[in-house]
Amino acid sequence: MAVRPILTVPNPLLKQVSTPVEAVTDETRALMDDMLKTMYAAPGIGLAAIQIGVPKRVIVMDLARGDEPKAPRYFVNPEILESSDELAPYEEGCLSVPEYYDEVKRPARVRLRYLDYHGQPVEEWADGLYATCIQHEMDHLEGVLFIDHLSRLRRDNAVRKVRKVMRDRSL
Repeated sequence: MAVRPILTVPNPLLKQVSTPVEAVTDETRALMDDMLKTMYAAPGIGLAAIQIGVPKRVIVMDLARGDEPKAPRYFVNPEILESSDELAPYEEGCLSVPEYYDEVKRPARVRLRYLDYHGQPVEEWADGLYATCIQHEMDHLEGVLFIDHLSRLRRDNAVRKVRKVMRDRSL
């Protein structure tokens, strides 16, 4: 397992639509293992493959907090089958938009289908932070960042702030 570099805005790869995975193979699992190690090192709670430059429909996530045991989850070719009408606001951040947070409203509950780490199909409902995070990560698969849900002014401010953060980190 390796920690891979995370792409940040305005990298054009982040706007690319990811392609489906034909089958969950050892290569797919190695990618997910690298993604999980990268996400933990960042640290973050979710990561889409495109964020490390791999345009495949793969997501990893771990919503465990603080001292809770790690609870990694793996999503291959995830799809949202149904969304609630009720919206829930959440202050989101993103490893590809470092040190910037803003409120985004998303469906409070979604029903999703995906393949797990072993290629087994799963269908389930997600709500709360899980619903927010899976929708955020699935946006990445479509080339959409959470800042794309904001006004143009707020989005431009976010990109400026990220450029400054990245400049400061390289000093």
